[in-house]
Amino acid sequence: MANIKSAKKRVLTSAKKAQANKAVNTTVKSAVKKVRTAVEAGDKAAAQEAFRAAEVTIDKAATKGVLHKNTASRKVSRLASAVDKMN
Repeated sequence: MANIKSAKKRVLTSAKKAQANKAVNTTVKSAVKKVRTAVEAGDKAAAQEAFRAAEVTIDKAATKGVLHKNTASRKVSRLASAVDKMN
């Protein structure tokens, strides 16, 4: 660990931020997985509902800076096209 007081503080705060970002990323992955499983199951209503929730989750992650805005946009776009391709 670092010897300088400010460096010690940075280590602690960056670890705290990394943990928070990891939680947000896990939430995003879970939301995406729910949409994918609904699409694979062929349940359009559930897929649309899961997509709405996933879109909000992904946008929040982008707003917080956990995801880059283009990455968030790409994820939403791919999920939307997967839901739209259903019957």
